[in-house]
Amino acid sequence: MDLSKLRKIFGERLATSEAIRRQHSHDESWHVPISLPDAVIFPENTKEVSIILKFANDNKIPVIPFGAGTSLEGQVHALNGGITINSLNMNKIKEVNLEDMDCKVQPGVTREDLNLFLRDTGLFFPVDPGANASIGGMCSTGASGTNTVKYGTIRQQVMGLEVVMPNGEIIKTGSRARKSSAGYDLTHLMLGSEGTLGYITEIDLKLHGRPEAISAGVCSFKNLNGAVNTVIEAIQIGLPLSRIELLDEVQIKAINKYKNTNHNEKPTLFIEIHGSPFGVKEQIQQFQEISKENDLIEFDWSDQQDEIDKLWSSRHNAYYAALNLCPGKKAFTTDVCVPISSLTECILETKRDIEASNIIAPIVGHVGDGNFHLILLLNPEDKEEVNEAKEINDRLVERALRMKGTSTGEHGIGIGKKNFLKTEKGNSVKIMSQIKRSIDPNNIMNPGKIF
Repeated sequence: MDLSKLRKIFGERLATSEAIRRQHSHDESWHVPISLPDAVIFPENTKEVSIILKFANDNKIPVIPFGAGTSLEGQVHALNGGITINSLNMNKIKEVNLEDMDCKVQPGVTREDLNLFLRDTGLFFPVDPGANASIGGMCSTGASGTNTVKYGTIRQQVMGLEVVMPNGEIIKTGSRARKSSAGYDLTHLMLGSEGTLGYITEIDLKLHGRPEAISAGVCSFKNLNGAVNTVIEAIQIGLPLSRIELLDEVQIKAINKYKNTNHNEKPTLFIEIHGSPFGVKEQIQQFQEISKENDLIEFDWSDQQDEIDKLWSSRHNAYYAALNLCPGKKAFTTDVCVPISSLTECILETKRDIEASNIIAPIVGHVGDGNFHLILLLNPEDKEEVNEAKEINDRLVERALRMKGTSTGEHGIGIGKKNFLKTEKGNSVKIMSQIKRSIDPNNIMNPGKIF
């Protein structure tokens, strides 16, 4: 591959060393890289991305978008070599419009970067997938997270995009208006497309006012059934929860070991409520009453910010805590989402399936919207462990689809769940592939993903 033309433009920002290429050959998933990208380029603006894509399209070279590398279904793997475009240097917060409560950012800005920048404005960006993911990567995978039950996913926060198409053409989608009926909704077509349709270079985001009062709590239960039913009942009566996370006893044990905490090692809910001081107090009391009817063991709340931060730090480190249970193993992380009325049945069936296996697999999830995850711990070189984990995942997805749910609530398809997409979406996959071929006839954008 002759990259001399690009090297004249990017100089040292075009890297071909094996160490950097290997670093960009994988994400945080268990999937083993089968090849390395031929080069990694670090552009700084939209024009530079356009130059790269035009060159790649003219020469039919695969292009793989790369953000923070925190994806979990192999989205950044360079299956056929090619050029990886890393958004690290595209990290500018270009506008913050306080009156309209919105902002414009480049894709390399992370959620923590943005909220740190906004800390004195009274505004914040609510989508919190746990990892300090880049905003561009979150748009690419359709991310959500702990705040979804109140604020929705990244899809509800994006008003418009700037995207470089596979041929190098630059387009803008959406606007700063809060709604529009003008033409096809290209913004939401790009969101969740996992870098297969174009490279996102700017994002217009909604921002939200910081709540007057915040309180968070830990509620442990005698059994998993009680914890999940508490969630369902709280949602069904319309209790305005901001975060509601489930952690089974295995995940709580992992967190205690990793973070040196002393949570009761039982099925547990981490809760957060936003609002006025009086409203938050009233909602806590309502939640406690529901919990008591579902075999509550312990109910501990705090409105102290340091205690709240400590609680969510434990939740955000659940993945690494799980890995710490079995040093040397990798995490086969998977997720599904089901209608809230089917959540208890789905989780309990999944728990029985895990207990009948030889795999250690903590359950953790954003259960307020019916989404939960398994962290299956395995040795990727051990075929028996890999096959057993795959069988558990297969049954999990089949179970979710049987319950009218989805094979992935937020991780995306990547290379890990391609086999389930046709089962879930049926003939609409043909329409998706037609859109892909129309926009990217040379199939340079993240080839081998989704389809």
